Amino acid sequence: MTANLQSAIGTRTPKSTKIGVLIVDDHPIVRRGIAELIAREPDLIVCGEASTMQEAMALAQKLRPGLMIVDVSLEGNNGLELMKNMEGRLSIPVLAYSMHDETIYAERCLHAGARGYLMKQAPPEALLEAIRQVLSGKTYLSSPMSEHLLGKFVGSRKSKTPAKSPIDTLSDRELEVLHLLGNGQTTAQIAEQLCLSVKTVETYREHLKQKLNLADGQKLMRYAIEWSLNSPTAAATRRGAP
Repeated sequence: MTANLQSAIGTRTPKSTKIGVLIVDDHPIVRRGIAELIAREPDLIVCGEASTMQEAMALAQKLRPGLMIVDVSLEGNNGLELMKNMEGRLSIPVLAYSMHDETIYAERCLHAGARGYLMKQAPPEALLEAIRQVLSGKTYLSSPMSEHLLGKFVGSRKSKTPAKSPIDTLSDRELEVLHLLGNGQTTAQIAEQLCLSVKTVETYREHLKQKLNLADGQKLMRYAIEWSLNSPTAAATRRGAP
């Protein structure tokens, strides 16, 4: 049990009239920033922090927060796995908060049980707006993402067999491996980060080659790097967008 987990349990204040928020992110500086933002709100309080899926589930069970803010990328397990594990166990709304492109991950998070998705590049007021909207029982997505999903829905209704992007065919774990490959990580590094065996990561690589119709590992690496560089997040970073 980490110091964060022990501290949060030890300082629990169940009689508080404020809505408790559990922050789940493996970067302490991000957790601090979110906590400082929430501390300014008169009706919200950070009741706990976690950096892993296991810590988050233990805290959620113990503290029963009114909301969980969950990063898609966590040490060992990704946030999508946490959302799926939380779905049906506890009636705690989840807001996904991530640096990953919403066009790729937002729909996956909603399918996993999240009530909203916000990219970390968004301004602080957008995070507060997302928190309020999810707490009110609504689903939060940015305007561009809402339009994207609406267009996708309309397109699927017009076509009985809508075209599916190769990326959409990937499992959540396969997509995560592709993302890490695009960041230049080796099979061994990916295995260590995801707490998997090298053999398992190699299996995911084979699945990626098959689903993306790539002949060998070199072409997979080239695809992963180009996909990463051409993502909306990377493009925004190159333009100097916030």
